[in-house]
Amino acid sequence: MPQDKLVRELQEKMKKTVKVLRDEFRGMRTGRATPALVENIRVNYYGNPTPLRQIAGISAPEAALLVVKPYDVSSLGEIMKAIQSSDIGINPSSDGKLIRLSLPPLSEERRHQLAARAKETAEKARVSLRSIRRDANKDIEKMKKDSILGEDEMYRLKDRVQETLKEVEDEVDTMLDAKTSELLDE
Repeated sequence: MPQDKLVRELQEKMKKTVKVLRDEFRGMRTGRATPALVENIRVNYYGNPTPLRQIAGISAPEAALLVVKPYDVSSLGEIMKAIQSSDIGINPSSDGKLIRLSLPPLSEERRHQLAARAKETAEKARVSLRSIRRDANKDIEKMKKDSILGEDEMYRLKDRVQETLKEVEDEVDTMLDAKTSELLDE
């Protein structure tokens, strides 16, 4: 049935949007050192923007320290530049073989800035989800116009799309609440 395919595609697109949001949140700095903080930073590696996790090992030996060990020592300079130009607010130090990132404690002001950024990121995800819903509703109306769906089927399918959106938006709200409390309560 074409409507089942439409709903499956809708759910798949919405899951991808939530995954992107989850990755964004993982990369937001809290008081603890976590490799997720830097693993998606893009490094200019032989002319290609490459995620840091693909060209270096990242570990957190202490609660406030990250260690980045490049697989190729010649990429150390590019990794340093990429970390410095990222918005994580940490200055890297290097001994020529690996990079140490000491995480200073977050100020109250910085925590609130990060919480606001988390809220903006969640809102972008919601806008994206609503755009996916709009596209699905257009497809449903086209199916109705092409006589694939009847009037009642069209409204039922639109309701199903709206229910799916509501469930995913609730998940986004839950993720935002968790990230906000993680940022502000430490």
